[in-house]
Amino acid sequence: MEKTSASVAGDSAIRINGPQGSSEGSQSPVSETVQEGGSFLELYEESFKTMQEGEVIEGEVVHIDKDYVLVDIGYKTEGHIPIHEFTDPEGNVTIKVGEKVEVLLERREDDEGKVRLSKEKAAKMKIWDQIKNIYEQSGSIKGTIVSKVKGGLSVDIGLPAFLPGSQVDLRPIRDMDSLIGKEFDFRIVKYNKRRGNIVLSRRAILESDRMEAREKTLEFLQPDAVVTGIVKNITDYGLFIDLGGIDGLVHITDMSWGRVGHPSEMHQVGDEIKVKILSFDREKERVSLGIKQLADDPWIEVPARYPVGTRITGKVVSLTEYGAFVEVESGVEGLVHVSEMSWTRKVRHPSQLISVGDTVEAMVLNIDANKKRISLSMKKLEPNPWDVIAEKYPVDTIIEGKIKNITEFGIFIGIDEGIDGLVHISDISYTRRIKHPSELYKKGQEVRAIVLKIDKENERFSLGIKQLGADPWDEIPERYRPGTRVTGTVTNVTDFGIFLQLEEGVEGLIHISEIPKDKRGNPASRFQVDDVIQAKVINVSKDDKKIGLSIRKLDEPDEKAGYKSYVNNRQEATSNLGDLFREEMMNAERRSQED
Repeated sequence: MEKTSASVAGDSAIRINGPQGSSEGSQSPVSETVQEGGSFLELYEESFKTMQEGEVIEGEVVHIDKDYVLVDIGYKTEGHIPIHEFTDPEGNVTIKVGEKVEVLLERREDDEGKVRLSKEKAAKMKIWDQIKNIYEQSGSIKGTIVSKVKGGLSVDIGLPAFLPGSQVDLRPIRDMDSLIGKEFDFRIVKYNKRRGNIVLSRRAILESDRMEAREKTLEFLQPDAVVTGIVKNITDYGLFIDLGGIDGLVHITDMSWGRVGHPSEMHQVGDEIKVKILSFDREKERVSLGIKQLADDPWIEVPARYPVGTRITGKVVSLTEYGAFVEVESGVEGLVHVSEMSWTRKVRHPSQLISVGDTVEAMVLNIDANKKRISLSMKKLEPNPWDVIAEKYPVDTIIEGKIKNITEFGIFIGIDEGIDGLVHISDISYTRRIKHPSELYKKGQEVRAIVLKIDKENERFSLGIKQLGADPWDEIPERYRPGTRVTGTVTNVTDFGIFLQLEEGVEGLIHISEIPKDKRGNPASRFQVDDVIQAKVINVSKDDKKIGLSIRKLDEPDEKAGYKSYVNNRQEATSNLGDLFREEMMNAERRSQED
């Protein structure tokens, strides 16, 4: 099978030394053959010299065995290529005898006299030529991402190449693993054949495609135009839509005529949606988009469909401190204010009565289509109990009920269903000083009270307990006249004086100025609670329900009282002597006239 130099030379020798010899110096056909044979041999040998090691040439497969594939490259002997270069991962040979193949001439003859060829190195040589052309022409090359490496990804383009993380996409990719095994087009950013380094960029391809698409998109971006885009990103305030090289924003308020809690409730990244162009700033390349504008505004027909007084049924979609929003229909919501939820209950927060998702009935109170507002009422579906409460319980009516609640300012007594009356702490007792109503009453206790006042507008029902009896202060001014000496028990000692209990529910105040001074800083400090002491009444106020007392006045002698008595007696004596003198003068005058 080998075409050795000896065989070729032998063939020539046979032709030259054939039986048809010739005389010396003569030109015979045989000699011409020898000359031609020599010329052919020289040409043949010359052709081998033109094949340089490291050159890529085309050959034909002539034989395949278990170790090598023999390829005829037109050389004096076939070249050898290891069989593994033609074997797939499953071990199958991928070439047949007679097929053409490009190979690299590694060595024209090794120690064994074999011509060494390589298909893989030829392919790599060809790829480097391709890489050079693509780089110079700013073209693209296909490759498959094979693994993650430090700082980016490894890509197979026939040769290992590096794709930096910053060049993977237009935006940072969080999940790099999702790209492994996928094929993309890449731009060659940099290469070094000697070092075997190739740096790629997918971002450059995407930016180029985006710029090309952007130019086309700019042609049809006009206000009110309806276009199709892809949801690119979702934020709390809206959707970013890729229109083709240009991004537009659908604000959350332009997504639906109804309520949207979060844009992700309606769309996901990658969704293809239709949008309407609301505005376009060509200089800043800002595009405002709308989805709800693709449909008619439902508020246009609301006043006609829901006139004031209409009874509606809707779903609670949101709760706030001031009320509940009820969806009347898709895109139309009304507000039930807390003050419109119950006639009788004091609703501090809507959650006391309803929850999101509940179906409720309400009445339309008012509509402002321009501001897109509907005022609703739940309580006006029922009669107002305060309209009849005044007739049922007029002032001075004595009622009996259970204590529903006790607060520091009074007690609430249940009157009718949902209506409680308040007995203020000041209306519990005329005389007793009460710090907290719980000193006297317990929740659930039955009590009697009298109706004092009904305020329908403010929905207040005022009751009194002390008014069931007589006011002892009507008699106290008579029992405790100024100057009266009294005995009482100290109930409280303060910086400004002493409180003295004179009888149950009746206290008087001895002001610090009415306590004799001593060496102590505060004269009142020498007294203690529960001490029994005497004092003198100095003033009484029925309106203010106050009694002023004095200890200092006890220590004063009764000189003023004696002097007053003396003056009164002297005036009385003077008056009697004058009367006698005048009477005597009149009698003398009468006698003189008679004479």
